[in-house]
Amino acid sequence: MYDELTQCLKAEVQKGKKSFSWGRTLHCALKCADRRFYFWFRVWGYLFKTNKYGLRKFAKHRMTKLNRKYSTDINPRACIGAGLKIVHFPGVVIRGNSVIGKNAVIRQGVTIGARNSTDEGLTIIGDNVEIGANSCIIGDISIGNNVTIGALSLINKNVSDNTIVFSQNSIVYRNKGDEESITLTSIRYSQAS
Repeated sequence: MYDELTQCLKAEVQKGKKSFSWGRTLHCALKCADRRFYFWFRVWGYLFKTNKYGLRKFAKHRMTKLNRKYSTDINPRACIGAGLKIVHFPGVVIRGNSVIGKNAVIRQGVTIGARNSTDEGLTIIGDNVEIGANSCIIGDISIGNNVTIGALSLINKNVSDNTIVFSQNSIVYRNKGDEESITLTSIRYSQAS
C-alpha cells in the first residue's frame, strides 16, 4: 500500500521525471491548490484503508471535510490508480465499490454510482479512461482500457477496450399542448482506431 501511495503522489502531486521525494511532494502540495487535493486525498485514503496508527475514523472524517471543500463526494473505499486527473472538481461522485485504473481523466459533474442501495458489485474502469462532463456510469459494469466517454452520457452496460462512447442527442420543438412529441436519447458505441 505504501508503494502505491508514493506512486500516486509522484504522478499527481510531484509530477515530472525526478524520483519521489516527500520534500518535493510537500512543496508542490503547498504551492498548488489542485495538487493539495490529490495530496490529502491520497494520504487520508491510505490511512483509511490501512488503518495505520488506528486512524481510520479520523481519516474518514478528514476525507469528508476534503470532499466538502472541493465539492466532491469520493468514497474513501474507492480504489483509484495513479495519475488521476479531475479537470473541474465540483459535482464528482465516486462510489466506494469502484475500481478505477491508471491515468483516469474525470470532468465536472461525473457520477460513478450504484443503481440502488442493494447494488453490491463493482464498477470497474480500466486504464487511460477519459470521462466527459456530467456523465453517469451506473451499476456493476466494466469499462475497458483506452475508452473515451463523451459528455452527458449514461453508461449502464459494459464497454470494451478502445471505444468511444457518447449520447447522440437531438432537439425536438413541440407545441405546449402536444404530448405526442417525445425525444429519446440513444447511446452509440464506436471503435477507436
